[in-house]
Amino acid sequence: MKFSIAFSLAALTGANAFVAPQSPVASSTQLAMSDYRTSVRDNVDVGSGGSPLYKSGGTARDLAEIWDNSSPVIVQGGSLRTWSFANPAIESVQVLLKTEGRPLDADVELWQGPDNTPHKMRVYVEDGALRTFNAVIGTPRGPNTVAIRNIGQLEFPLDAVVRPDRDDGLAAGIASVATRSETIQGGALRTYPFNPTVDSVAIILKTDGRPLNARIELLQGPNNNKQVVELYTEDGLDRPFFAIVETPGSGNVVRVVNTAPVEFPLYASVDAYRVGGDGDWADDGLMIGRSF
Repeated sequence: MKFSIAFSLAALTGANAFVAPQSPVASSTQLAMSDYRTSVRDNVDVGSGGSPLYKSGGTARDLAEIWDNSSPVIVQGGSLRTWSFANPAIESVQVLLKTEGRPLDADVELWQGPDNTPHKMRVYVEDGALRTFNAVIGTPRGPNTVAIRNIGQLEFPLDAVVRPDRDDGLAAGIASVATRSETIQGGALRTYPFNPTVDSVAIILKTDGRPLNARIELLQGPNNNKQVVELYTEDGLDRPFFAIVETPGSGNVVRVVNTAPVEFPLYASVDAYRVGGDGDWADDGLMIGRSF
């Protein structure tokens, strides 16, 4: 009897010797998870509340930095300037145009090889200082050349900046905001009214690989075009169109017209890019009762 009791006590003592301590493991695990979450919040702003591009001042700061960090080229009225990119790693370029307050009228073309123009557009802006032209065009499979022709008179020069677009550049910022897409059939149009708090609008136009023919208009009042872009792209999937349209004032309406036949639909994403004012606007800037 004494031998059995002693054997039972020894067995219990040996079993307890192999039980792992619980508190230190739980404490180290909790500390590791706490450090991990803190590092993620510091790096990517988890829970910061929306994209930084959507906050007040985001667009103006980004575009102002581009103009400040670049050397604009003056394109006199009736003249042509070209920018060549021989590096095939450059898949898209930023095209920014402005004036000193005079009208802006220009042709922008992408040349790839002899007599090959896969992308071209006609740009008109009533006031090139109040509403600068900001776009990103695709340049896959270089070398590529961007040509800008000022088709205005000699009294209407313009400043141009053409430079490669980084992975976190304008195209990425536009894509992070303009997330909703809708189909515009050939010959149809869509209108997007915006309230006065919206300072700029992000636009993305693309297709499923077919040619893209479109007309983008910024209206302020009845039949009052403040900015017009006539766009052609050989392949709307390989070379989508990204743009930021500045919309100061009230009564701004963006109109997108698919000028192609019915066999060539396009996909349009139009959303508010920068909302002005000091308030935290919960809506997306689109006015209720959007007309189609």
